[in-house]
Amino acid sequence: MIPAVVLMTLLWSTDLQAQSVSPPDLQAQSVSLPAELSVRLVDGTTSCSGTVEVFYRGEWSGVCSGWWSIMREVKVVCRELDCGNPVAESRGPLIEDGRRGITPYSCSGDESSIGQCDIIGEGPGVCDGRYHHHVTCSESVRLVDGAGLCSGRVEVKSNQSWASVCEADFDRQDAEVVCRDVGCGAPAALQGGLYGGGEGQTWDKEFQCKGKESLLLDCDTSDRENNTCLPGNAVGLTCSEPDDVRLVGGGSRCAGGVEWYDQGEWRTVGAGLWDQENVAAVVCRQMGCGSTVSVLPGDTTRGIGVYCSGSESSLRECRRSYDLHPGLTVICSESVRLVDGAGLCSGRVEVKSNQSWASVCEADFDRQDAEVVCRDVGCGAPAALQGGLYGEGEGQTWDKEFQCKGNESLLLDCDTSDRENNTCLPGNAVGLTCSEPDDVRLVGGGSRCAGGVEWYDQGEWRIVGADWEQEDVAAVVCRQLGCGSTVSALPGNTIRGFRVICSGSESSLRECRRSYDLLPELTVICSDLLVQPDIFLTDPMGGVFRGHQGPEMFRGYNFTITCSTQPQYPGGSFLLTFTGSNRTQTQPAVNHSAAFLFPAADDSHQGNYICVYDNYVFSHNFSSESELLSLTITASPLPAFIIRHVVVLLILLTAITTSYLYYKPTRRQKRVNRVSSMDLYVNAMEMVSLSSRAEAGPGEERAAQGTE
Repeated sequence: MIPAVVLMTLLWSTDLQAQSVSPPDLQAQSVSLPAELSVRLVDGTTSCSGTVEVFYRGEWSGVCSGWWSIMREVKVVCRELDCGNPVAESRGPLIEDGRRGITPYSCSGDESSIGQCDIIGEGPGVCDGRYHHHVTCSESVRLVDGAGLCSGRVEVKSNQSWASVCEADFDRQDAEVVCRDVGCGAPAALQGGLYGGGEGQTWDKEFQCKGKESLLLDCDTSDRENNTCLPGNAVGLTCSEPDDVRLVGGGSRCAGGVEWYDQGEWRTVGAGLWDQENVAAVVCRQMGCGSTVSVLPGDTTRGIGVYCSGSESSLRECRRSYDLHPGLTVICSESVRLVDGAGLCSGRVEVKSNQSWASVCEADFDRQDAEVVCRDVGCGAPAALQGGLYGEGEGQTWDKEFQCKGNESLLLDCDTSDRENNTCLPGNAVGLTCSEPDDVRLVGGGSRCAGGVEWYDQGEWRIVGADWEQEDVAAVVCRQLGCGSTVSALPGNTIRGFRVICSGSESSLRECRRSYDLLPELTVICSDLLVQPDIFLTDPMGGVFRGHQGPEMFRGYNFTITCSTQPQYPGGSFLLTFTGSNRTQTQPAVNHSAAFLFPAADDSHQGNYICVYDNYVFSHNFSSESELLSLTITASPLPAFIIRHVVVLLILLTAITTSYLYYKPTRRQKRVNRVSSMDLYVNAMEMVSLSSRAEAGPGEERAAQGTE
């Protein structure tokens, strides 16, 4: 961009050379003409309203409509004309075909004149089909050194200079008129010294407004009883944002299609792909509706195209144009917001109280409250809850204690009670981190971490596509799903769905820009493709039991470690690692599991075991580790062969008792049963004998035979 003064000087110099104008002629002409690049407002109702014209090359020219439509530029025009605050900017009359005009300016808002701003483009040109700009500034009052157009120190015009107003001479009715005069909403805060003391004179009158006047000039005044105003008493005023934006058709004042009141009618607001999230943030802020929950592009329509940075207090501070844009539907949280966090789902909890926002004390907020807040702002379950996690805030503290049950949809649905203690110590403003919303999924890939990308929108799942930004979109998808990093991002068939553009650093897809378009669908494969395998320990003879540090195994017993996984993909293998040594074992996955057998447990088997499942799918190798299994080997309280004998006898006695109770035989059958019972007993004793011989060594076996 070229500084306007330099550009205009060069153009004028070239034009003078072409016309062979001599320096004396130029000097004589400059005496009678306005200064180059000076500005004026014409055809307005006051000296501080009208169509903007700039004096250039000997004539007054309009400003072509376009990017210039922003309050920063209007602010400079008002300042140059020694008027007050910018009140409104709108499209003026149509510029006649063939008539030259000044291309739009770009100002920071701090310049003292339009000539100090930069020109967007190449300078003056023909404005066919364009419109003039109509500007309204407040005439006798302004708010200075505030955070936006609707806050600052009150100053009134007195004898062609600006004077601050003493707090003692200014009341609520006066504030209502000032807020109305500068194009803002109702007064929200009124306090001496709120925005500094000012450096000029102090207004020597006292206002007697009734509160219904349209302009401060319409109010009566009286002489001040005391002509002194103590330092720190220059009145500061904060007005609410103007009531010129609304959300319609969403069932709530904080949800619906965005409309802006302009030139006597409500117009649809649209935004380009790059501005939707920023515009939604400003809309929610202006309406006092908390955080953005979602923003959805609609059908393309002719209305007001808005371009915001996201930090503006109201839409009138954003740039705008009259053009074809997708309509915009915004959903805001109504009574709660998360501020100063890393994304939409984290920040300091603030609730709306008497048209202002208040932080919440950690002592008055629990897990059930957090679940409702996360749901209210369109996020997932709570992940972290801590006082001071996202700073303290600068406003008041909420004076109630929430009594949520955890299943409410909105924080407004929760009961509240008075706080037992009205103080909240520093560092206790509660901060909350919610998980990302469950509105994205991957389908058709056999895993929640692989497949075609779909986004839940307006009651249905829609396909997500991407063009050159595929890798960035894939990174956000894997991050939101908790699936690790991106392994691959593959384009598919062209289909109508969401076009998503991400930088790659977003926490979730809803922080990216989107539109409805024809684009290749997107298939994403993330690194955490395989689910975590399970690991567990078994022993057929009851030698394993649960200890304080995990499973414990009696020395001398056989045991089995089994690895298994969910049936996602065929094939694969399990690697069992033992941290007590470098030993590893590998087995193929059969029916998605593998069993590793260990005979006669001893101290060398004590340690930590991990199952690692490996598989080759989608032309890539993937692996997933189980949790740690910590095994302790301990001495058995009895020799193993004695325990085995007892187990066998118990089994046999149970079988005999069951048979006896089940049958109702005759006497003959009873005798037969007695014989059968004796046979069972003899067989049992033989089994015990065989088991004893198996446990004993060769010498012990011969000794046992001699004893028999």
